[in-house]
Amino acid sequence: MPDSFKTRKSLTVQGREYQIAHLPSLEKQGFNMARLPYSLKILLENLLRNEDGSTVTAADIEALAQWQASAVPSKEIAYRPARVLMQDFTGVPAIVDLAAMRDAMKAMGGDPNRINPLLPAEMVIDHSVQVDYFGTADALQKNTDLEFERNRERYTFLRWGQGAFDNFKVVPPNTGIVHQVNLEYLARVVMRGGQGNAQWAFPDTVVGTDSHTTMINGLGVLGWGVGGIEAEAAMLGEPISMLIPQVVGFRLSGKLPEGATATDLVLRVVQMLREKGVVGKFVEFFGPGLAGLSLADRATLANMGPEYGATCGIFPVDAETLNYLRLTGRSKEQVALVEAYCKEQGLFHTASAPQADYTDTLDLNLNEVEPALAGPKRPQDRIALKNMKPQFAQDLPSLKKGESKGVAAVESRGARFELQHGSVVIAAITSCTNTSNPAVLIAAGLLAQKAVAAGLKTKPWVKSSLAPGSKVVTQYLEKAGLARELDALGFQTVGYGCTTCIGNSGPLAAPISEAIQKGNLVAASVLSGNRNFEGRINPDCRANYLASPPLVVAYALAGRVDIDFETEPIGKGKDGKPVFLKHIWPSNQEISEAVARVVRADMFEANYADVYSGPRAWQALEAPQGGTYAWDKDSTYVKRAPYFENMGAEPGAVTDIAGARVLAVLGDSVTTDHISPAGSIKADSPAGKYLQEHGVAPKDFNSYGSRRGNHEVMMRGTFANIRLRNQMVPGVEGGFAAHQPGGEQMSIYDAAMQYAQEKVPLVILAGKEYGSGSSRDWAGKGPRLLGVRAVIAETYERIHRSNLVGMGVVPLQFEQGANAQSLGLDGTEVFEISGLAAGIENGFAGGRTVKVIATKKDGKKVEFSAGVRLDTPQEILYYRHGGILQYVLRKLLLGDTTPIC
Repeated sequence: MPDSFKTRKSLTVQGREYQIAHLPSLEKQGFNMARLPYSLKILLENLLRNEDGSTVTAADIEALAQWQASAVPSKEIAYRPARVLMQDFTGVPAIVDLAAMRDAMKAMGGDPNRINPLLPAEMVIDHSVQVDYFGTADALQKNTDLEFERNRERYTFLRWGQGAFDNFKVVPPNTGIVHQVNLEYLARVVMRGGQGNAQWAFPDTVVGTDSHTTMINGLGVLGWGVGGIEAEAAMLGEPISMLIPQVVGFRLSGKLPEGATATDLVLRVVQMLREKGVVGKFVEFFGPGLAGLSLADRATLANMGPEYGATCGIFPVDAETLNYLRLTGRSKEQVALVEAYCKEQGLFHTASAPQADYTDTLDLNLNEVEPALAGPKRPQDRIALKNMKPQFAQDLPSLKKGESKGVAAVESRGARFELQHGSVVIAAITSCTNTSNPAVLIAAGLLAQKAVAAGLKTKPWVKSSLAPGSKVVTQYLEKAGLARELDALGFQTVGYGCTTCIGNSGPLAAPISEAIQKGNLVAASVLSGNRNFEGRINPDCRANYLASPPLVVAYALAGRVDIDFETEPIGKGKDGKPVFLKHIWPSNQEISEAVARVVRADMFEANYADVYSGPRAWQALEAPQGGTYAWDKDSTYVKRAPYFENMGAEPGAVTDIAGARVLAVLGDSVTTDHISPAGSIKADSPAGKYLQEHGVAPKDFNSYGSRRGNHEVMMRGTFANIRLRNQMVPGVEGGFAAHQPGGEQMSIYDAAMQYAQEKVPLVILAGKEYGSGSSRDWAGKGPRLLGVRAVIAETYERIHRSNLVGMGVVPLQFEQGANAQSLGLDGTEVFEISGLAAGIENGFAGGRTVKVIATKKDGKKVEFSAGVRLDTPQEILYYRHGGILQYVLRKLLLGDTTPIC
């Protein structure tokens, strides 16, 4: 392969010789490496190592080496990650697609074994466990048993995939959360592998089918979330096409004050970066404040990259990185390789390291961070703890639905009590954000210890839970003597998985749920998660707040969010006297001493010694054999993906869009939670009716996430979120549409199927930040299967825009300052989109805009221009082929190296 800049050198570490793409060699050729941000050095190494004169050229390398901080991104590069990471909700449909691609390859006369991961692909099953049982010693076992009972078909399919595909490993259920397992075990920081006849060392880079893949940035590993379809293409050797990004530097100084946690810090950072606007950009943390942040604190900041909108939020490799690798049981050889490689490449950070050039910078003195929450609907809406009570009162009118007395009497679990607006009905220590951080978990345990000693109890209406990110958490909480007190307050371990943070909170007790619904109460959840979008946590919770684990415990004790902890007691002690939060809040010194005493390397070594074996229930699953999957026509969990049916070896002609109707008119901040099926399945919903027609009782519905391998269920649940507001049906919440031209109200699915019978293509109109939130391929797949050909929005979130392209849906963008309302569009119009076919044919040589004509019922026409968000030549290719998977399949049919267009 070419080596235009003569950077190939050898590096010897502990007697082993490795080839490397030597970044300092570029200094002698006039390139200033010191000014390049850390993340761009990793991208540069990637280009140098993969230069082939075709997908990566000398001009690409030179463009990145000469990066201009203020330049508007315009240069496309081909990036090849070292590995792919998946969780089961997004991973199952990815493996379903690969299995369907094998069938299609065979049907077209090709070799199905060409459909095989070329990169290490690792899946952690962590999204399926639900909190059905809580507050008892056997909650973990009961929830685990239910998980296997509900998901046997899915897990059997994954066992088949584990044997059928090379380079594919599965971490079984009941092990931990994908991002924490990645941080503690899977991440290498520096990879080693063969290329040609040589053994190479190179940076560990990763793309994941979960948006919070960015958590690994805390370890100095460049990684971010992509759609499942992008991940599949990467597994199959397709480079990820991207523009050289702008990089925003975030300077940290000072030290966290007494009482402030990493959660409080990240909520402040999310707020600052959202206000700044960093969508599509890299963020790098630097400055003297890094020295005082543990690796777990860094991972907490990196994890919430999707919440502040950045592609990644990365920290450099330094001495703290090496300490963490040793702590988590990585081998001495691996730690030595990481240190030697990063120092040789100029990737190792020290206090004397020069500051890189950045597109823009922000500054935060850690001393200014104070305890806080975020909510009630978005992670960026930070509320200082001291302002929580008045802020809830201010937000309450917008959260109410219908008339309410504001109070309801309830009898549940042997207790009688009253619920009111602001009652905390869910308190969950959950999610990768915080369950990777011993400091905040120990803090929660110490607060629980002091609360129990004072005689405080969790309120009887609170559903409390603890879902650790790995079994190491259980070990150090037990060693610290804190597990018993957490158990005493109802925070027994309910499962090793994401649980409440991704909507698997399980149902509330029936009397509580009924009281909330009948009384139209604004009930609240407090969770140590990273997302609190509408309808995500639990259908009974209209107000959802993100908070640190110790604050989760505090609110479980208080039982309401409208409390001023500074002036109101959290409860009464066993002596009858008021106990304030400050009386039971642990000091920073107590926390740090406990962490140093109980968190040990041998815990990690023992926990991950046999990580792929899984529990007995996993080992007992009997999986089918063979290179192609034997689909079960009666399965309601796994069905062959329909994207390749009747597919030809050549793509059809691209056409303009004519005679289209609007399926939905949506406002700002419509998230992938609103679009993609998530959470529970209602019995009277299209998906619920389908399952019942196929013999599934409502009690066995499981969640939408668990059924992502069945497109029939998923397309019926697309746009079915209970909080979706389609402006075509004003005053109605949920997945409803008004079929045109008559305006009959029906479910979005039923309307789409009626349009399909009428052979009418569909469009979506949307506002700003369309598709923000989780990385969900079904937010792209679902609309495409409903017949959506185009989305016209004001702005897009990065991953979702990419997913739309990957599914052959064209993302169009209103011109600056324009939107559906300003143009007078209400969704009753007929749409014509012209210039798309010609633009694709000539590579948009005349500019990336198309003409849109919307004809109203009275015949009046609204004409406007829209930008075509096919941002790179590669994305134009994907769209021409009907999607990224169709493109890759045709490419592999012709042979891996045969270029097609």
